[in-house]
Amino acid sequence: MADIANVYRADGGRYDTMAYNRVGRSGLKFPAVSLGFWHNFGSNGNYDNMKAMCRTAFDNGITQFDLANNYGPVPGSAEINAGRILREDFKPHRDELVIASKAGYDMWDGPYGNWGSRKYLVASCDQSLKRLGLDYVDIFYHHRMDPETPLEETMEALNFIVKSGRALYAAISNYDREQTARAVEIMRQLRCPLIVNQRRYSIFDRTIEQDGVKAWCRENGMGIIAFSPLAQGLLTDRYLKGIPADSRIGRDGRFLRSDSLTEARLQQIRALDDVARERGQTLAEMALAWILKDGDVCSVLIGASRPEQILDNVRAIQNCRFSDEELKRIDEICGVE
Repeated sequence: MADIANVYRADGGRYDTMAYNRVGRSGLKFPAVSLGFWHNFGSNGNYDNMKAMCRTAFDNGITQFDLANNYGPVPGSAEINAGRILREDFKPHRDELVIASKAGYDMWDGPYGNWGSRKYLVASCDQSLKRLGLDYVDIFYHHRMDPETPLEETMEALNFIVKSGRALYAAISNYDREQTARAVEIMRQLRCPLIVNQRRYSIFDRTIEQDGVKAWCRENGMGIIAFSPLAQGLLTDRYLKGIPADSRIGRDGRFLRSDSLTEARLQQIRALDDVARERGQTLAEMALAWILKDGDVCSVLIGASRPEQILDNVRAIQNCRFSDEELKRIDEICGVE
């Protein structure tokens, strides 16, 4: 018998303050802030905390949960935990949620457990659906470019996944401008549009501006969702005084390397914090707002280790306006001309 006291009842005001942005030219909208499952949802996480984070996110209008087949550790465990949470808490709200998954990184042994072949992608999608306990995901991404598999085969696989009912929308992640343009054209011919490209983007990482993806997607009606918007924690108050004793820097390949936090970088972080304080924001709030400022990015993908962090990040959408002087100062601090 279910514990009545622990039955989840979604907050009735969950849509009152969140902003929802059109994903390119599709009919889909993303919440300005989405919840990623890359960290803290694997077999080494606390399940009650995972559930609390999902409840907090949804209660504050975060309707997108972003996963991948290999998220863990161990690979697949984030989807298993997400599936349990969806079953226990969110079954009545399935049609309010955007559930995304991906495949492209190493997942199982042998020559068919990686990259972008049709065999790998279709099998990965089927496995993800089983772990999640879903009939379909809303978005299925190819997680990274494959230098060996013909792009036509990879796109044909995404087309098949959508048209077979396994996913509602197809998408790509970590694709550069040239490959994005090629992929979009192939899918256009197949009448299965790619709606979004998921790329790393932050005040400290302007790659999507430098390689032209940001401008190309804006001009061609494709959405962008940004991951690592806080530069793996650098754009928070965590490192204002140096490396804390409990930092995971250098301990895990998914986190910051020990050489990432130079004295020059610390000076930049402190200067950016000064700008944020003058704006009445925390550094993290300003960093998220900066990504959303011009409408080219439809959502920022946050990670969290506790519910309170989610609440802190949601506050970023309250002020995404920047003066020309503020933008100039931020660029100067980061050495951007």
